[in-house]
Amino acid sequence: MLTLAELAGEASGCTRCPLAAGRTTVVFGAGDPSADLMFVGEGPGHDEDLQGEPFVGRSGKLLDRLLAEEMGLARDRVYITNTVKCRPPANRDPLPVEVATCRSYLEAQIELVDPRVIVTLGNFAARLLLDTTAGVSSLRGRSYPYRDRDTIAVVPTFHPSYVLRSGSGGEAMAGIRADLVRAKQHLAVAA
Repeated sequence: MLTLAELAGEASGCTRCPLAAGRTTVVFGAGDPSADLMFVGEGPGHDEDLQGEPFVGRSGKLLDRLLAEEMGLARDRVYITNTVKCRPPANRDPLPVEVATCRSYLEAQIELVDPRVIVTLGNFAARLLLDTTAGVSSLRGRSYPYRDRDTIAVVPTFHPSYVLRSGSGGEAMAGIRADLVRAKQHLAVAA
């Protein structure tokens, strides 16, 4: 199997789906390559596409703040990636074919990082990693084993952009905070 750096190099030249034509850069992933905690979002936005790093815009700033407040962790202690590695035009939702095309990269990232907890941010990541059509609203508040591996817990939660749209004092903010506490508890048990 390739190393994470080799896989990122391979992905940087990917042209397997139409998203490649509109990207500035492939946004592969960032953070600790041997992290116990991994975050998986939907896809890069404008800022991420320009900088080549996931979650660096407004959503990323919120995620960083919540990581510090709820988990006592800095961004460099976790690994962050997305279901698709190229920005969908106008920040639209990724199409099923685009998610399917990038799936092998995400699965390889999970194998290589080998986290103990994966926090899925939003519907696309939760549906893909839990192999379900259920939405994040009905999935969050619990944890699930990753595929047949009881050693990796999946904790679905809202995407930070949804929290920003919903208002900082609302139900979505309380939900994401509670889910991060759940992820922290899984990390403590697995330690």
